[in-house]
Amino acid sequence: MHLTELASLLVTMGCPADKSLEMAGQLHKRARQLAQQKGKTDEEAMGHLLNLMRQGWATKEKRFQD
Repeated sequence: MHLTELASLLVTMGCPADKSLEMAGQLHKRARQLAQQKGKTDEEAMGHLLNLMRQGWATKEKRFQD
């Protein structure tokens, strides 16, 4: 996945658009590190991190709605 595609995905998940490309780069780097540390594929690591981010943004949205 290219960084611009990842950035677009992050925006759909709740990431501020002006931060999405920077965050995509950081996420890509962290996924590669995590994959090496845990002996997983880059895709598995990225999926794990995206799931964590989705949960975090969902929690943040819910807090602001309450």
